[in-house]
Amino acid sequence: MIHDLKPYPVMKDSGVPWLGEVPEPWKVLPNRAIFMEIKEREHPEEQMLSVTITKGVIPQQKLLADSSKKDSSNQDKSAYKVVRPGDIAYNKMRAWQGAIGASDHRGIISPAYVVQRPRDGAHPRYFHYLLRTPSFAKEAERWSYGITSDMWSLRPEHFKMIYGCLPSPNEQATIVRYLDHMDRRIRKYIRVKQKLIKLLEEQKQAIIHHAVTRGLDPNVRLKPSGVEWLGEVPEHWEVSRVKTEFTCLNRHRIPLSGTERGAMTLRKYDYYGASSVIDKVDDFIFDDELLLIAEDGANLVLRNLPLAIIARGKFWVNNHAHILKPRRGNIEYLAAVMEKLNYMPWISGAAQPKLTQDRLMSIAIAIPSREEQDRIIASATTETVPLRVAINRTKSEISLLREYRTRLIADVVTGKLDVLEAAARLPDEAEEPEPLDEADALSDAEEETEVVEEPEE
Repeated sequence: MIHDLKPYPVMKDSGVPWLGEVPEPWKVLPNRAIFMEIKEREHPEEQMLSVTITKGVIPQQKLLADSSKKDSSNQDKSAYKVVRPGDIAYNKMRAWQGAIGASDHRGIISPAYVVQRPRDGAHPRYFHYLLRTPSFAKEAERWSYGITSDMWSLRPEHFKMIYGCLPSPNEQATIVRYLDHMDRRIRKYIRVKQKLIKLLEEQKQAIIHHAVTRGLDPNVRLKPSGVEWLGEVPEHWEVSRVKTEFTCLNRHRIPLSGTERGAMTLRKYDYYGASSVIDKVDDFIFDDELLLIAEDGANLVLRNLPLAIIARGKFWVNNHAHILKPRRGNIEYLAAVMEKLNYMPWISGAAQPKLTQDRLMSIAIAIPSREEQDRIIASATTETVPLRVAINRTKSEISLLREYRTRLIADVVTGKLDVLEAAARLPDEAEEPEPLDEADALSDAEEETEVVEEPEE
């Protein structure tokens, strides 16, 4: 079906660089002819919505469940804008990064966001696809203004001046049906591969876990650790504590605001938050090999991402990760030990889980000699080579599928490929696209913690 797609028989120059040539029957119109801005307010009882880069418009409660974003439910929401199903909403300061989309929900969004309602003849989901293409993102960037990139804003008066393409209503519906079908198929392939990665990761972690908790000798004698949750450990291992094995460098952490990072130009060094690199910055505060442990956020409980991250070289760390420097041990071994820990007994806070420095440093761990740590890591590394190769290969395949999906959508919604015949051969199925799987929507670890901040009005 994919290989059957052909170009339209007659094309014309749209006169719009980001669109290029479009099919001859298609209209090319400014957004003011396609959308009307909506400023409906005074409905504070409606559910809060957020506009994200990876998922488009989603209920804020879903975002809160997957992140450490603060709940704004207690704020005065009388000035918040109403979004109805089919409306296009966008974050003025993040439209150029893809924070735009058609809403499937009724709710309210930040007064600093923009709501555009498609006029008659404009299919919301067609424009959901069109306005989330990389080409439109670049066009939105061109029309955005601000002192720094972090402050760039796509104002409504500029959005309405951007030209877009408009097929006939029937053709828009056909394109949406085809892309929804292909999107479901591609996401199905991605989910299968993600399940494979999960199984491979579980096998890899099982090998590492056994090695760092029992060592390499299957006949090793065990002894009670004296710590209830730690259980028995190899007889010759020392029962220690995190504070004995690490020096805590939290006092050196320096958080940088989004505005401060946005004003930077070199963007050469990794900027770490809880569990991942979240940005690039101009300078560094560490030049070392250190272990970072998440201090707060939902991931402390959900464990969707690693909690123990080795950071090497020159980098910056904000105040959402504990910074530990090994006193005597192998950092790879110690990272594996810290990653396998169950931190729940030491986590405080329900709405905003937090692992304080005092509690972290008090945790008991079982430690062999440095020489044995080195042998354990060398053995585990060798044993897991085939698994790591398979994981990396499967991740590459997922990346290629995502790239293909992005290119397919862009080519179809801008008229580079004709899907009318292919759509006519599609099997009958639900027209409603299935909810986007979170893991499928994300390309890497840092996106999983991505939260588009609500800009101030």
